[in-house]
Amino acid sequence: MNDWWKKAIIYQIYPRSYLDTSNNGIGDLKGITKKINYISSLGVDAVWLSPFFMSPMKDMGYDVSNYVEVDPLFGYMDDFDELLEEAHKKNIRVIIDQVLSHSSDRHEAFIDSKSSKSSRKSDWYVWADANKDGSPPNNWLSVFGGSAWEWEPLRGQYYLHNFLPSQPDFNFHNEEVQDFLLGEVEFWLKKGVDGFRLDTVNYYFHDQELRDNPKSPIPFKKPPINPYYMQNQLFAINQDENLIFLNKFRNLLNCYPEKTSIGEIGDSHRAIKLMKEYTKDSRIHMAYSFKLLGKEFSAPFFRETIKEFYNEGTDSWPCWSFSNHDVTRHLSRWDKNESDSFAKLSCALLLSLPGTPCLYQGEEIGQVETELEFDELTDPPGIRFWPKNKGRDGCRTPMTWDHQKINAGFSGKTPWLPVKEKQINRSVSLQEDEPNSILNFYKQFILFRKSNPALSAGKHIFLNEHEDLLIFNREIQHLKTLCIFNLSENAYVIDKSGLSMDSNISSNINIKDDQIEINEYGLIIISDIQNNIDDLDNILEFKKIL
Repeated sequence: MNDWWKKAIIYQIYPRSYLDTSNNGIGDLKGITKKINYISSLGVDAVWLSPFFMSPMKDMGYDVSNYVEVDPLFGYMDDFDELLEEAHKKNIRVIIDQVLSHSSDRHEAFIDSKSSKSSRKSDWYVWADANKDGSPPNNWLSVFGGSAWEWEPLRGQYYLHNFLPSQPDFNFHNEEVQDFLLGEVEFWLKKGVDGFRLDTVNYYFHDQELRDNPKSPIPFKKPPINPYYMQNQLFAINQDENLIFLNKFRNLLNCYPEKTSIGEIGDSHRAIKLMKEYTKDSRIHMAYSFKLLGKEFSAPFFRETIKEFYNEGTDSWPCWSFSNHDVTRHLSRWDKNESDSFAKLSCALLLSLPGTPCLYQGEEIGQVETELEFDELTDPPGIRFWPKNKGRDGCRTPMTWDHQKINAGFSGKTPWLPVKEKQINRSVSLQEDEPNSILNFYKQFILFRKSNPALSAGKHIFLNEHEDLLIFNREIQHLKTLCIFNLSENAYVIDKSGLSMDSNISSNINIKDDQIEINEYGLIIISDIQNNIDDLDNILEFKKIL
């Protein structure tokens, strides 16, 4: 069995913000194809494409009205076929998004379902009668604010939507719905795609008794900006039937060689537990959560997260990312200075963790969050919760290619989100020929990882429970690689005697005589370690530089 995805590095592309070749201010499929040499130069193994399907774009393509058609904003099916062919020529696999939990309210199935209780697809979505006082059937809330129930006067019932009212939830308890969606998935398998990223994979099924969600077990000093997180989503999502359906999904993928799947787990209470459950026993191949996409950044936090996932010697498989199209870019989220050294540290850390790393476009040039004004927003949650929560537009602004061109080379016309000076100053053109740039560090580290079996496939052992330093060994057969990351603004010194320095990669360190100074956000990764673990624990004595 070819588990290529276990060693792969995945690169997420948000098509509407990558490159516009049609001069409408929106990136397109041809734009991705045009940049395939750049993508190949990074050394990544696969690209994940966010949705490009037919959609009214109320949620930027995560509201699908036709799963097997390309939206004209992004081009045509021939453009996708060309992209797939050119990517495969470069040995780059193509993973596409599948938004199965819900559709657009303009999907023909929903139009039929809402028309009457006796329509042909009446039971394809989740419908419920109002309470006697006219209120929704239970207390479930939408991730995007307000009740998760919307009244439909044509049918005289409420329908469920975990996100926008224009994103009605499919009724997965109806096997016709499951078969329909698996058929849409198979369309793309026959096209030759290499895998799927499954949006909100734990949202497919709901509790048929429609029981109220209890309050969150997390104590809040004050209510969160979004009251959704005040509930424990015991009944709206995370049902056991999800796992049964994913077995069916995996059986379909197994009919086609070398395919993979990544599931997005959205849950603020038991993310790691669900990641493990969803990736064992022939379910999906990989899962990622928002665990490493939040605000917490510390050595103890990373140790605890990784240990929690692997604490039972699990054969489940994680996919880790620090940034994506839904969260504030990690340089802005974790580092108040948005420094180059922090960008390099985060690159090396993500690519050294056990599991499959997923990079988000622009991460490789150290891109930071774009500060937007209210009238520049397009994202519904940002518009609703402004200014406490500015939504997701700030991480979705266009890729900056050439600092000397209009809109940094993204488009000749006004782009759908603005390109600002702070982003232009990190353009690809300013970094390609600079040996010490963030971009070239990413390329170097990806190459280093690929040439190092311990780093890409070895087991991990944490050393030295330090508050500021994250230290672990990656080991496969007789090959050992020592990873040391300074996750603080402090500086530390270590005696390097006993450590072979013949093969290493580093950032923001100084080597003086027999000592290594690891400065703020510095790192060093040393291959070909000969010491056993006990010896390393004795050697690794760090002193803080005052």
